[in-house]
Amino acid sequence: MNSLPEPVVTLEIREDAVALLRISRPDAKNALNNAVREQLAQHFRALAADVRVRAIVLTGSAQCFVAGADIREFADATPIEMYLRHTEYLWEAISRCPKPVIAAVNGFALGGGCELAMHCDIIVAGESARFGQPEVKLGLMPGAGGTQRLVRAVGKFQAMRIALTGCLVPASEALMIGMVSEVVSDDRTLPRAIELAAQIAALPPLAVAQIKEVMLAGADLPLDSALVLERKAFQLLFDSKDQKEGANAFLEKRKASFVGE
Repeated sequence: MNSLPEPVVTLEIREDAVALLRISRPDAKNALNNAVREQLAQHFRALAADVRVRAIVLTGSAQCFVAGADIREFADATPIEMYLRHTEYLWEAISRCPKPVIAAVNGFALGGGCELAMHCDIIVAGESARFGQPEVKLGLMPGAGGTQRLVRAVGKFQAMRIALTGCLVPASEALMIGMVSEVVSDDRTLPRAIELAAQIAALPPLAVAQIKEVMLAGADLPLDSALVLERKAFQLLFDSKDQKEGANAFLEKRKASFVGE
């Protein structure tokens, strides 16, 4: 009888509508193997449809976010084997999640770990965090968005330096070049990420979802087209109960109660 795969990603759904996902492969520094990718994808697909959840925090351990992909799983792989794995479908479960995703990063976020963090919408980094795309040192290149998301985040010249040298980027530098959202002390990384997620979760879900969707979709459009997309989403929100509740609560000087309708 086949046993269920060992849970290497754990899920906690909190009372503040925040879901906390933890990657837990301590013996491998949380390296991304197929089990981690599949369990992450399963969780993200489920959380996307879970009405209890309005924001998601993704983290590793206090010492390491994700040290990279598990090299043992691809060291001798052929191109066709890599193609047939179709890991892009697993990554898409994260990138297409309609709910805000916040990465809490301590320690190494390298290779696939750096790409995983860049799939998120906000990155809170501890002072110990180190980011990098060192695939070039293995005769490879980033293959899960590392070249494309990185250049969009930090611009051509920083992205080229990081990807072509495989250098490590400390948290303070990552903040300076726009690679992360905030840097805090290591003991504050996860609490701060949860704090931000709870703050977002308390806001109108439809407005939050539209902001995320339009920002991501508009980033790859000409400005005029992106502005049309923004206007239509803005106008659409006037049909929501939450918009009326927010306006009335402001005028009545009371706290709004948002229901996601």
